[in-house]
Amino acid sequence: MKEIYVQDIAARLSIKPWQVENCVELFADGATIPFVSRYRKERTGGLDEVAVAEIRHWNDVFSEMEKRKETILETISALGALTDELKKSIEQCVDSSELEDLYLPYKPKRRTRASIAKENGLEPLADAMWTLKLRDPLSEARRYVGAKVASADEALAGARDIIAERLSETAAIREAMRQIFLTRRLVCKKTKSADQVPEASKYRSYFDFIIPLQRVASHQLLAVLRAAGEGFLTLKIDADPEACGRKIYYEFSKGKPYPTDELRKQLNLAVEDAYKRLLEPSISGEALKICKQKADVESIRIFGENLRQLLLAPPVGGKRTMAIDPGFRTGCKVVCLDSQGNLLHSEAIFPHPPANEKVKSINAVCAMMEKYKPEVIAIGSGTAGRETEDFMKKIPMPEYVRVYSVSEDGASIYSASEVARKEFPDYDLTVRGAVSIGRRLMDPLSELVKIDPKSLGVGQYQHDVDQALLKEKLDNTVESCVNSVGVDLNTASEYLLAYVSGVGPSLASNIVEYRSQNGRYTSREQLRKVKRLGDKAFQQCAGFLRIPDATNPLDNSAVHPEAYHIVARMASDLGVRVEDLVSNTGLCDRIEAGRYVDGQFGLPTVNDIISELRKPSRDPREAAQDFSFADDIHFIDDLHPGMELPGIVTNITAFGAFVDIGVHENGLIHVSQMGRGVTDPSRAVHLHQKIKVLVLDVDLDRKRISLRLI
Repeated sequence: MKEIYVQDIAARLSIKPWQVENCVELFADGATIPFVSRYRKERTGGLDEVAVAEIRHWNDVFSEMEKRKETILETISALGALTDELKKSIEQCVDSSELEDLYLPYKPKRRTRASIAKENGLEPLADAMWTLKLRDPLSEARRYVGAKVASADEALAGARDIIAERLSETAAIREAMRQIFLTRRLVCKKTKSADQVPEASKYRSYFDFIIPLQRVASHQLLAVLRAAGEGFLTLKIDADPEACGRKIYYEFSKGKPYPTDELRKQLNLAVEDAYKRLLEPSISGEALKICKQKADVESIRIFGENLRQLLLAPPVGGKRTMAIDPGFRTGCKVVCLDSQGNLLHSEAIFPHPPANEKVKSINAVCAMMEKYKPEVIAIGSGTAGRETEDFMKKIPMPEYVRVYSVSEDGASIYSASEVARKEFPDYDLTVRGAVSIGRRLMDPLSELVKIDPKSLGVGQYQHDVDQALLKEKLDNTVESCVNSVGVDLNTASEYLLAYVSGVGPSLASNIVEYRSQNGRYTSREQLRKVKRLGDKAFQQCAGFLRIPDATNPLDNSAVHPEAYHIVARMASDLGVRVEDLVSNTGLCDRIEAGRYVDGQFGLPTVNDIISELRKPSRDPREAAQDFSFADDIHFIDDLHPGMELPGIVTNITAFGAFVDIGVHENGLIHVSQMGRGVTDPSRAVHLHQKIKVLVLDVDLDRKRISLRLI
């Protein structure tokens, strides 16, 4: 990577250039973000996953920019217009807008008013006016009257077209205009169609909305851009044309002689035309694009944090599970799963209207309870979820059985997917959906990796943001979560294994195939026998794969096989076996970390090894907790201001958090109602957190509930 890019990334992240260089080298060698951040701390200076991911992002951005520069240089060179100064300016660019500004005058374009004027032979007149040395433009223009130009006024108009285009393509002028526009206000006005289409009412907060661009929140900008795209709003940045015109003329005339009054008049007309016809529409769009990029980053950050919390939701673990996908008319689909999540039984019951087969449904549930002895019950939180939960509470069951409400967002997507068809080819969509709900309770991470994150019902405006950037963030988040927890090599599906560092779908399939043909893995070294899993893939994945009850206890830890010899030395120095050292806090406390530092393993890695030995294969997730809504609250009509209710956080956005309080409509805790000083909702609450809220207001017509965090 070029030095200019290294320095730019280091400045962006406030880190040292050598940290960037080492990360880039590791990426080039095939290393993944989880591997680099966990097992190469000496090389990175202890950078966390977030910083390492940022370095990889900008490495990719600048790699693409370098390719773009090559194309631009080749194009300009072919035109014979590449000067040493221009080449240096292009090569030193680290900003895409600046790069495109430099390229703009040479970029192939459609036929314009300026190109027509050039075809009519008016470029020499424009050149003379551009230098500010022409004293009498009208007299000079008469020399161009002929077959293609009817009059001196037409000649001057053509010259002004050429000048206007040059002004609009001057990098310094465009940058000056961008800076002006970014300090101005965004003005939103409703269109005529907004009064005629009922769907437009959801944007009514923005029908007469004015806010400085620098202060517009991410959700506000994405909302008005969507509304404008749907034809309900017009957007304008209220830059002052006269001030912009003065700035354009200043940038254009720097270092040039003072013009005559007649020439100044012609140039002012060109400046005015350049601004209104070319610069204002272009720069306005660029300013909105710059603001949208920032809004995208913020929205994607929130989406990624929500996804992380969703994937790392507390699991109940390997317990016998009854899962219910609730429904009214179509009934409730009930499935029974063993402790490994395998489907044992499926059955439909109809305890709700219109069938109202309550007694029959109770008998069916009791029979399933007796036969399959579930330890936990998972009930989907969607349609009829609350009613089904109330129904199940009326059925006598052992005290150890716990009932959980489980988000079913994305379950229908999964049930119709190729993954679900492959897992359950002989069952319909409703059974697959119920199984997914049950498995989500047992291990959310293992089940949710099968579903497109955008279908999981978290985040804001996910379909409006930069989709490539969103995919990058979500992929990184899923990969991070999977590798932070670790994966059981003998029970993980190929869908989960695919997210393990260095594995991917193809190797994941091969790992499962080897397991099915040869039985359980007993050591990490067996991975080397998996088809197409070479040394590099083994290095990247081995530390994140776990083998409970392995011959070597380190195979069920985050200690990387490349460091096993260090643990052996530690045990030998203490006069014990490795097996005795693992999980023995007393022995671990006696280890002198500095004794094991060498050229390959520094103090950060040695300390990580000791920490892992204390608590090997520790799951970072909390334990699952059951939850109940208020017994006397079932519908929005039951609410009134002043009530204190239990709730579950279902989504977090930049402006607040949505909470399920059991009335079929989620309430909103606006960020202003989360506590003094709270500006980031994700720092006040987390996804699926059990909280208490105060009802502030209930709008029955719009079905909106305003809440305050208690």
